[in-house]
Amino acid sequence: MNFTRWSARLPGTQRRIAARTDGGEAHSSGSASSVPAARGEFEGHGEHTERRDRKDGRGRRDARDIGPKGTGIPALEELAVRDVLDGLPALVALVYGPDHRVAYVNDAYTDAFGPREPGTTAAESCPELVELGLMPLMDQVLRSGKPRTVKSRKVQSVPVGTTHALANGAAVARDGSYTVTCTPVDTSGSRGVLIFAADVTDHAEATERLRASERRLRETAVALQRSLLPQELEQPDDLRVAATYQPGGTDAAVGGDWYDVITLGAGRTALVIGDVMGRGVRAAAVMGQLRTAVRAYARLDLPPHEVLQLLDGLAAEIDASQIATCVYAVHDPNEGRLVYASAGHLPILVRAEDGTVARAADPTGPPLGTGGWIHTSGTIDLAPGSTAVLYTDGLVERRSEDIDEGVASLERALAGAKGSPQVVCDRLIRAMGVTAEHDDDVAVLVLQHPARTGQAAELFHNAALDLLGGIEAAPRARAFASGVLASWRFPVELRDLGVLATSELVANSLQHGTPPMRLRLRRTDRRLIIEVTDGDDHLPLRRHAEPADEAGRGISIVATIASSWGSRRTPGGGKAVWCEFALPH
Repeated sequence: MNFTRWSARLPGTQRRIAARTDGGEAHSSGSASSVPAARGEFEGHGEHTERRDRKDGRGRRDARDIGPKGTGIPALEELAVRDVLDGLPALVALVYGPDHRVAYVNDAYTDAFGPREPGTTAAESCPELVELGLMPLMDQVLRSGKPRTVKSRKVQSVPVGTTHALANGAAVARDGSYTVTCTPVDTSGSRGVLIFAADVTDHAEATERLRASERRLRETAVALQRSLLPQELEQPDDLRVAATYQPGGTDAAVGGDWYDVITLGAGRTALVIGDVMGRGVRAAAVMGQLRTAVRAYARLDLPPHEVLQLLDGLAAEIDASQIATCVYAVHDPNEGRLVYASAGHLPILVRAEDGTVARAADPTGPPLGTGGWIHTSGTIDLAPGSTAVLYTDGLVERRSEDIDEGVASLERALAGAKGSPQVVCDRLIRAMGVTAEHDDDVAVLVLQHPARTGQAAELFHNAALDLLGGIEAAPRARAFASGVLASWRFPVELRDLGVLATSELVANSLQHGTPPMRLRLRRTDRRLIIEVTDGDDHLPLRRHAEPADEAGRGISIVATIASSWGSRRTPGGGKAVWCEFALPH
């Protein structure tokens, strides 16, 4: 078979010409409108030169030379396929046989990659096709007889010295991206593949610039998000805490998930987790403002529902279009429970030492920023040996199931999760199927109230005394504090400071407070805590006492000798005034 004379006429051309001749439509060979049959066969370089000679100065064939007389419009069957293909801006190549031997490349292909020798295999003379990964695709097209398309594949420039360099030895510098369609052709019993490659370099570069811009924006949002999260969690004396934050995959915009651990003094700890309903830098910025506000409000030592009430108004002022959910909880080691308030957030889960899991019930109010809602606080037990989990919706929400099913799945995962808080974090992330390509941000905060036994238990003690009032209350309080501190084997200097602080706090409560009064001493592995409660809710203020004043120095003395001090209102009415002393190492 002579493959150099591969027919390139449009399908049905010969049949249509024969039909016109039979119908008497053919013109006389001597007529001015008579047109010779278009030469579509590939007849080597001589024919190629002849075809170029028939073009006008602009490289295009004059339609008047090929159309019926008087119309100037060519008939479809009179167009040579080769002339059409050579005029296309797309790259066209024709290969035949199982080893894909080159039969034809058009002008655009030659301009891009240089001429190709007919009869050579594509593997040896067309490395660009190899680089585009088309060889297996052409095999598949040849076997199946079905066209295949690959999109936006990149090819690099051709270095000097390759087999398909230009005739003058120069390299073909043609980096680009192409969308390629391979179509099966069957002519004269020979099967081949027509390769049609559209240059999409500009589109691909624009897409890559857009992707790079999106990557930079996402990286900025992730960096901002991480910088606004606590770089190192505070570690309370009575709790062990760990947290994990994982941004969504590369196709997901960064959200506004955050968490925090705040030590409040007197052994109490505030824990917060939240989620700004938005994406990108804007959500991360709102998150940072809310987190800063939570830390400021926490220093006021307010009940959880009052903190959320303040946050609700602030969220509306920051950005009325941004809504956030949040849980704020406070742990008091003397009470063995979490006091919490929720603004539209998912429930806290607590795993008891025996493996049973409890879900924090109402109260739950609407998200922050909605306004017009009075938040309330609830409680959930956190006994020694318990583990509590606070999390954002990215951990449990899936498009294919209801979010309650996700929370139930998390409960089952938590029931079997043992180990340190960080181990529990990692196990929950894996159990819930969260990967690097997850479509949403995930934040998890795990806290454990460890059950201490043996030597560890010797470092944690509590002692309390109810004060009935009267002139004997202060001496009783001093004697009680002295005996307790001596039994805890504190150094004499620290014992004397503790007794002095106890005396001043009790005296302040006797003078300005109302019954019932109670003195509590607590020792941890790092500090001594002294706290006095009474029934009056007016908080003491540190003030400057004049030399002639007989009172007003008690709080100043406590603030001077203690590591820290503070006061807060208690839930049942009244107040608590406390101070702390750091223990020597």
